[in-house]
Amino acid sequence: MSSHDINNLQHSFRRAVNLSGSPGAVSTSPTQSFMDTLPRRMSASNKAKALKPFSTGDMKILLLENVNATAVDIFREQGYQVEFLKSSLPEEELIEKIKDVHAVGIRSKTRLTANILKHAKNLVCIGCFCIGTNQVDLTYATNAGIAVFNSPFSNSRSVAELIIGEIITLARQVGDRSIELHTGTWNKVSNKCWEVRGKTLGIIGYGHIGSQLSVLAEAMGLHVLYYDTVTIMGLGTARQVPTLDELLNNSDFITCHVPATPETKNMLSAPQFAAMKEGAYVLNASRGTVVDIPALIQAFKAGKIAGAALDVYPSEPGKNGAGVFNNDLNPWASELTSLPNIILTPHIGGSTEEAQSAIGVEVATSLTKYINEGTSVGSVNFPEVSLRSLDYDEENTVRVLYIHHNVPGVLKTVNNVLSNHNIEKQFSDSKDGVAYLMADICDVNQSDIKDVYDQLNQTDAKISIRLLY
Repeated sequence: MSSHDINNLQHSFRRAVNLSGSPGAVSTSPTQSFMDTLPRRMSASNKAKALKPFSTGDMKILLLENVNATAVDIFREQGYQVEFLKSSLPEEELIEKIKDVHAVGIRSKTRLTANILKHAKNLVCIGCFCIGTNQVDLTYATNAGIAVFNSPFSNSRSVAELIIGEIITLARQVGDRSIELHTGTWNKVSNKCWEVRGKTLGIIGYGHIGSQLSVLAEAMGLHVLYYDTVTIMGLGTARQVPTLDELLNNSDFITCHVPATPETKNMLSAPQFAAMKEGAYVLNASRGTVVDIPALIQAFKAGKIAGAALDVYPSEPGKNGAGVFNNDLNPWASELTSLPNIILTPHIGGSTEEAQSAIGVEVATSLTKYINEGTSVGSVNFPEVSLRSLDYDEENTVRVLYIHHNVPGVLKTVNNVLSNHNIEKQFSDSKDGVAYLMADICDVNQSDIKDVYDQLNQTDAKISIRLLY
């Protein structure tokens, strides 16, 4: 190779380094790169007319628990007033904060009880920047006309990857060896340390996380069984089993990915541990009520299970800090932490930069569309209703958003109010006794809008009303 060719190669290398940053920098995943482009692609294709509410001041957003900056940016781009806090708040402080806000964003630590929500007179919607919504009193929110949104997809990969890592860590007793070496103890052993290849993974709940985990596990040579209350076609060679007992009888690793419901409370308890194979491993990154932890402790002490990985607990600390995970919080805490080959993590299943960024975009976008357009698609407690966005040339059109009790005669009453104007489009749906009507009426002026607002406000079935124009 000539010196000229070498110089060209060196020049190309330096140029590549300058374009990509430091050659020693930690790489970012394709997921993060994709999410970085998502807001731009969404906004580029969105030619909808920006709507604003009638009889309401500036929209105020309260974000708690260090919600990702992607959400803050989306809200501020809309011109909302955003208050951002890095932690959750005690009940009395939250009651004061929530009194005049229109939307609140939380993660898993904040509890929005009926007692708190009854003080939120202007609250339009709630964003749970996580998968679960059990921290919100959904019944009260629904009856108060408050739509609740969550992020059912965005952290699926992060949780699945954590479970894969924990399966290997449990099988090789890596956690114990690491703790020992940190204290100066060299303990090189192979007894009861296993490869995961050829073993069977049993997945309880084959949803977004369970199915992703299934694919990753098969790529590593694991056989996959799964149990779900509905019939779902498996990915790859994963096989659905008809009963939970069949899964427990045949799995080396058992992992839970189900919501917190009365049916899933203590889903794995003493009878289920008894049904497992000798030396099985149990993992739970779903909800803390799914596994009966005192029963798990006894199963481990009896030698029935060889290890466990828990990321969630019935009661969890409200803030980070030393000594907060203790027997006052959960009476079995010290006994659990004393056991070997038990991996305990502080609810970090979805705590990756990629997942939190994606969650911020997903939930903030849902809240923005609901605030600006009334679109309730993706709401966990509301009928999913949507209308085509208004165009810029529709200057004298108002969008009516009418949430009401689902009782006979309401639509007749509402349409009598709207009948003095041309109804361009209309859609209504109901769920659990609450109905949601969206309608666009045209050829209206400010006086007409106030008249429609006042008349609908006086209807007996009304829960909440917003007019956007």
